[in-house]
Amino acid sequence: MRYALYFTPPSSDPLLKVAANWLGRNAFSGQPVRAPLIRDLAHEAFERLVEAPRRYGFHATLKPPFHLAEGLEERELLSDLMHFASSIEPFEIPRLEIGCIDGFFALVPDAPVPELNQLANDLVVAFDRFRAPPSEQEIARRRPERLSQAQRDNLKRWGYPYVFEDFRFHMTLTGQVPEHERDKVERLVRDFIEPVLEEPVEVNNIALFTEAEPGAPFEVHSLHPLAGTRKRKSA
Repeated sequence: MRYALYFTPPSSDPLLKVAANWLGRNAFSGQPVRAPLIRDLAHEAFERLVEAPRRYGFHATLKPPFHLAEGLEERELLSDLMHFASSIEPFEIPRLEIGCIDGFFALVPDAPVPELNQLANDLVVAFDRFRAPPSEQEIARRRPERLSQAQRDNLKRWGYPYVFEDFRFHMTLTGQVPEHERDKVERLVRDFIEPVLEEPVEVNNIALFTEAEPGAPFEVHSLHPLAGTRKRKSA
């Protein structure tokens, strides 16, 4: 079993419903969702496009997947997560937009949201005691030879290269898209997703996702409401 601390809108949220429809799977129910019919893109091509993000469900990574450290149990993780979330004040992302990050498409804030970065930073540190060290195979999959020195240091210390200064909030919608196809895919993503991007996105929970076994789809285990009444000091 692996655990991950993500953000995802609640199951009733219009953005979640549209994104789950796009990906073809709802991480709350664990059930497939009928894939959309995309004009100008064959079904097989669309399946390849969403295969990777479909397994993870619609989310933004705050603390990436980890196995529990030896001697710790799920109930302890849940207790700490509930206590942590209860101390954090909810906030908004004023607007999400569609961006291309290293060849894949995702939803990203259209302007910096310091609260997002602070929340991710705090989670990485506060819940590091629950994280078992990654195996050599897990480290190798991160292709450390392609990372910057800071990212390699993060991988060694925190088990993930993209934390702190290298963190970028994003909600993945596609796998890697060849450069010559990106304009076409971007138009398809925009046509499908943009109608639900007009409203601010409320960040009012931390979602615990689980992966039952290697390669299994990630599912929502529980949502932990942000219920704090006092703003945190910046680190």
